[in-house]
Amino acid sequence: MAKTDFKSVDEYIAAQPEEVQGILERVRGVIQKALPDAEEVISYQIPAFKQYGRDVIYFAGWKKHFSLYPATGKAVAALKDELAPYERSKGTIRFPLTEPVPMELIARIAKLRAKEVADRVKAKKVAPKKR
Repeated sequence: MAKTDFKSVDEYIAAQPEEVQGILERVRGVIQKALPDAEEVISYQIPAFKQYGRDVIYFAGWKKHFSLYPATGKAVAALKDELAPYERSKGTIRFPLTEPVPMELIARIAKLRAKEVADRVKAKKVAPKKR
């Protein structure tokens, strides 16, 4: 994947190897359904979904896996048992391309992230201003 100036999620997915494109379309569809009010954007040159004026969740395709970002401590803790079979590192959850797409898990991650972002935006609005 040499191109790095994607203008749309369609363009990003089309630039992936053919065998990965269908998987990324399924991931995209699950997130769209989980976050129907989110705006689909390209951020950091990968697909992202934005709500409340902030990026909520990103996904990207790789040679042997696809990833979701950010894997916050709160989300990982809430889904600890469900995430146990998947490789995780700071801020990233990796799903092997050789296994079925865990659609319900991805939807739960997206909804948890949207709630985290909404809570952060709400807290910022009610926080007293510093003088």
